[in-house]
Amino acid sequence: MTASSPSTFVAPFATPSPAVVAALERLRSFPGEKAIAVGLSGGVDSSLTAALLQAAGWRVEGLTLWLMSGKGACCAEGLVDAAALCESLAVPHHVVDSREVFKKEIVEFLLENYVAGLTPLPCSRCNRAVKFGPMLAWAEKERGLKRLATGHYARLRYCSNGRTQLLRGLDSHKDQSYFLYDLPQAILSSLVFPLGELTKIDTRQEASRLGLRTATKAESQDLCLADHHGSMKAFLDAYLPERPGQIVLADGTVVGKHDGIEHFTIGQRKGLGVAWSEPLHVVRLDAAMNQVVVACRKDAGRSFCTVAALNWVSIAAPLEAFEVEVQVRYRSAPELAILTPLSDSSCQLQFKEEQFSITPGQAAVFYAGEVLLGGGLIQLETGI
Repeated sequence: MTASSPSTFVAPFATPSPAVVAALERLRSFPGEKAIAVGLSGGVDSSLTAALLQAAGWRVEGLTLWLMSGKGACCAEGLVDAAALCESLAVPHHVVDSREVFKKEIVEFLLENYVAGLTPLPCSRCNRAVKFGPMLAWAEKERGLKRLATGHYARLRYCSNGRTQLLRGLDSHKDQSYFLYDLPQAILSSLVFPLGELTKIDTRQEASRLGLRTATKAESQDLCLADHHGSMKAFLDAYLPERPGQIVLADGTVVGKHDGIEHFTIGQRKGLGVAWSEPLHVVRLDAAMNQVVVACRKDAGRSFCTVAALNWVSIAAPLEAFEVEVQVRYRSAPELAILTPLSDSSCQLQFKEEQFSITPGQAAVFYAGEVLLGGGLIQLETGI
């Protein structure tokens, strides 16, 4: 769904690559009934997901959510490509009107958070509230399908104790497990991720080999609202009134002006429009004062944060402090921290090294190597 970047043509193999052969074998040996709904966005990843499942002998039906009105590429071009794929595979294609739930769960949620000085993470919320749960419910009720597949680069491990563990995708450059941290066990146990053991190159090559129309389609960047409106700034400006204010140091010294705190994020250095003796970083968005607070790098780091709304995925809620690898942004490297439980739904993180992008509203996701343990939302700390 989303702001696109150019794709590069990848020459296909004459026969499936070893990775694709292994993926097909895993799908063929999957236990239980082989009937499934496939969430189709109209991109190459979901297209190949459907094609692989069909090739492995599954009964496939395509399912596309209509999320926004107007000309957004995610909901216009994507619908066309998804429908064309299903026609080429000779499988049913269903379009579910999800515009109202998307508006309530994502658009309104984002606006409320930005006004409050947070930088919300729409993708993980969308996965839980708009996509996976609703798609599974619709597929089972309307089509009798109890499983759902998507083109996410993530893996699942089914444990003997009944828990479904979530693992990073094999391709470290495409791993999307971070955005799936909030999915509950009831949903994870019904999912299939055929691309989890593939690289993006594998996907492009196989899609080209099969002649899929999306084989060279531009890459999705998970920014559907930005794509729909032209940019994230344009989306926010379309919904929020102008709220110009001051950019200040922690002591209140005014160093510049801003056109709305929603256009800034913690850790930001470029684009501040401030001339100062040394580079400044955004350290806090003060919604009450309508101020962007900045500091030089030596004063911009933080070594701790509180995380709430926790969802424990691959393990039960811990009772004692332990060391974890924490990812505080999708593209950030994991950092070591001590996680101390405050309750089943909240914890405190003490990082081994100071961090410069701990952003209230974003997700802190906990890993042990390739296994995603759980995650939650970074809280707004007062007085920081």
